[in-house]
Formats: sequence, structure tokens, C-alpha cells
Amino acid sequence: MTPAARQVPAARYGERLERARELGLRRRLDALLIGVGADLRYLTGYEAMPLERLTMLVLPAAGPARLIAPLLEAAPARSCAAAAAGLVEVVTWQETDDPIALAGELVAGSPVRRTGRLDAVAVSDRLAAAFVLPLQAALPGARFSLASAVLRELRMVKDADEVALLCEAAHAADRVVAAIGAGPLAGRTEAEVSREVRDRLVAEGHETASFAIVASGPNSASPHHAASERRISPGEPIVLDIGGAMGGYGSDVTRTLWVTGGDRRREPGPEFRRLYTVLRDAQAAATAAVRPGRPAEAIDAAARERIAAAGYGAAFIHRTGHGIGLEEHEDPYLVAGNHEELRTGMAFSIEPGIYLEGRFGARIEDIVVCCPDGPDLLNEGSRELLVVDG
Repeated sequence: MTPAARQVPAARYGERLERARELGLRRRLDALLIGVGADLRYLTGYEAMPLERLTMLVLPAAGPARLIAPLLEAAPARSCAAAAAGLVEVVTWQETDDPIALAGELVAGSPVRRTGRLDAVAVSDRLAAAFVLPLQAALPGARFSLASAVLRELRMVKDADEVALLCEAAHAADRVVAAIGAGPLAGRTEAEVSREVRDRLVAEGHETASFAIVASGPNSASPHHAASERRISPGEPIVLDIGGAMGGYGSDVTRTLWVTGGDRRREPGPEFRRLYTVLRDAQAAATAAVRPGRPAEAIDAAARERIAAAGYGAAFIHRTGHGIGLEEHEDPYLVAGNHEELRTGMAFSIEPGIYLEGRFGARIEDIVVCCPDGPDLLNEGSRELLVVDG
């Protein structure tokens, strides 16, 4: 099946809506109020435009789910998977209407929990304050909280359709890495290569190319380096960290290249090769540690212990990984202090790095799915140091 043809089945949105309602009831919520963003797309399939006009899913503890949308966006709202399947009712508002008052009326007019009064609502985490504060005024008796307390439980564990989309995105990104590694690289600016990465991601089926880190020479020691006008030279590394969205689901892969310019005298020296060997072994150890029931911090520790033992502990300056799905960074996070246990279906990056400021750095990153018997690596490209002519 091609990426364009694959999609989450409409029935799945009904399951997600009911599960979100159930989890909300457990937390004694009277309604979930979900604005534009990944939560709305997860529950309805609607990728709404992030405008100053209110678009919001009102999911009450009982009664119908309603999607509030500006009248000028009625057509895309009604064509989203959940609305087209009759799972949510689209309620539109015109330019002179008060959409906040409309949202308040829908919430207040819905059947509430057994208390018989409106006590608590949860709003999506990234709902703008320009909407939250008026909503609080419109629902004066309600306690407000974050909807992530409910939705993270759903979104962290991917179903088979989501994993398939993540896999397709990963394979597409792998092909882009291979194409960039084939050159040319030497003599080009980081920005030029970054633009090529973005073009290739889209050509490989991504709707968006969200980031294309091309960090050469001493810039490779900056994990989130912004591609610059620096020209790539033979005899130096490049950290290539790329990704975007394909079918709504993210890709994120990092490989470290070394450019020789065809001159064997410009190949990596013993120090960089040792650093890279330590990094490769740390990434492999963290990946091998993935199992259901393991705390997220144990994956971080598996990588960090090996890097520290080799004397590079202070040079590993970020967490080992982050969840991925409809957002590039989402739960779970693989970091010290996160005791949450991994579960089958969780998808996340494993990306340790070693960075020697002012000199060079390296990072290796794959997207991994936690399966009943261990890790499933979605990225297939070699994790060895990619020494290229450039």
C-alpha cells in the first residue's frame, strides 16, 4: 500500500473518542475541550488551520461529541474522518458570533456526571491563553486541567496502523540519508545541503520536512545546530539529523558522516573513531535494553553508562530519546527520573550523542517500537560511521 493510500480507519476514531471519554470519567471530568493540534487530529482526523478563530472539539462525559468550527472552514471540518463517519457533529459559527459562548453553552448543556453539576473540564495542552481565559470566564464554576492527563495514555501506545505509518516515514528518511551521503558534499554550504534534504523528504512522500540539521566540522558539537553558510570541507564530520511528517506521522533519523573529499589522508583519525565506537556501542546497548516493563530511564542509563565509562559522560548533554507519532516530540521521554514503564506499542527515538565543544561531535538515532519480545528498529540504514568521498 502506498503512503498516500494508507490511512487510519474511520472506525478507529470512534474507538479513540469513546476511550478518551472513559478515561475522562475516571478522572471525574465533565468534558474534554480539544483545540487545534495533534490531539484534535488524533481524535477526529482533522488537521485544522491554527488561526485566531476558535476550532474546538467538545467531548462531554455524556452526549454527542461536537466539533466547533468557523463557517468558512465548514467544508474541511465536515470532511474529516470522524465527521464524515458520523462520529462527531460539526457546529459552525459566523464572524459576528461568539464562539467561546457557543463552547460554553455546549459544555453546560451536556449531561454531566452524577454530581448533577459542572465541576471539571480539561483543555488541550497547547490551547492558546486567548481561548483558555475566556473559557474560564464562560464556565465560572469549573476546575480546569490539562487534557494530556487523559490523552497521553492513548497516544503513547501506537496501534498497527500508526506503526505502519511510522515505518514508512522512517524508510523514506533512510533513503534521503543514503542520497545525501552519495554526495556531493565538499564545498557546499550546510544550508545548501539542508535545502536538498527538505526537497528529498517531500519527494519521498513527506507532506512536510520539519527539520534538516546539517552540522559540519565544529558545528557537529552543537546538537540543534541551525544549518549555516559554512562550507563543508574534506577531513571533517557532518551530523545529519532529518525528519518530517508522512501520513501525519513523524520521521526522525540521525547519522554521522565523515567527508574525505577522495583523499585518504583526510579520513577520520584514531580519536574520532574511538569516540564513534563508544557512541555506536552505547546506542546499541540502549536499543537492546528495550522491553515492556522496563522503566524509560533504564534505556537512558544503558547508553549513558557506556559513554561515561569511556570518559565522555560530560559530553552527552541531552536525554537519550523522545516519543514520536503525530508530533515529533511526545511521550514517553527516555530520560533519568522517568520511572514510567515501557509498554508494547510505544514508539520513540534512541539517539545518544557525544559532543566536544569547538572540535567535533557525533550522534546516531533510530526510531524504535517496543514489542512484546524487545525492540523493533524502524530505521534500516547502517549505524557505522559513514565515511564518504563527498
